[in-house]
Amino acid sequence: MKNQSVAVIGANGKTGSRVLARLQAAGYATRALSRSSQFTFDWENRDTWVPALQGVHAVYVTYYPDLAVPRAEEDIHALVGAAKEAGIEHLVLLSGRGEDGAQRAEAVIKHSGMAWNIVRASWFMQNFSESFMLEGIQSGNLILPEPKACEPFIDIDDLAGVVVAALTRPELVNQLFEVTGPELLTFRQCVDIIAHQTGRKIAITTVPVEAYLEGARKAGLPEDIAWLMNELFVNVLDGRNESVTLTLGNLLGRPPRRFEDYVASTAATGIWNMITVDTEAG
Repeated sequence: MKNQSVAVIGANGKTGSRVLARLQAAGYATRALSRSSQFTFDWENRDTWVPALQGVHAVYVTYYPDLAVPRAEEDIHALVGAAKEAGIEHLVLLSGRGEDGAQRAEAVIKHSGMAWNIVRASWFMQNFSESFMLEGIQSGNLILPEPKACEPFIDIDDLAGVVVAALTRPELVNQLFEVTGPELLTFRQCVDIIAHQTGRKIAITTVPVEAYLEGARKAGLPEDIAWLMNELFVNVLDGRNESVTLTLGNLLGRPPRRFEDYVASTAATGIWNMITVDTEAG
């Protein structure tokens, strides 16, 4: 099977880059797919899909910006058609826990008539170091909409291990894997752990979601991302995901990484000590 090519949609993203690296390290033939890769794949240009997928056996699908957005179901349905036209045999979809839109997209994959897997994951630990919360932590004051619940944050390296297993172990085909980290934490607890291990004072300021999004839009946040942030903080973080699963440990034969261990290794890189300055501050 290692001579059968595996494509990664979103190869430059947080999960895609890790999955691609793991597959390559294990000796699998791979194809990186993104808007800037040799094989161009653009979610907003369906004409790129079939050429990018031809000659590939399996595909890891990450959808931008998120399966929760309204157009995702239609796009995933169109992707299934393109995959069939290109001769793809196996699709592995990254999905989100507790997202109604994501579950509609999952249903498209399940009923595609193709071999499939769905990896339904909780929020990523790396959102604190590689995504929208990084700048606030660097500045010493993370501003967020008021979260309503705890979250079992998952380490993306653990998630990548599950995805690679789904792509490469035939006995796992046609299964949904819901994966989480090992513990429930509030956003404030996470920031406190980062502050303790970096030796910095880091505040977390919560504001009504409407005020948060108004400020983010003024700073240039695209409207579809604003919609997504509202969906995640108002609906998904309502307590529906306040549970952990044992799936990751059962698949990988080891426990999932704890948030404190993620923080220790990330703090060693110095990323949270790169202080940002608000140039508009008086």
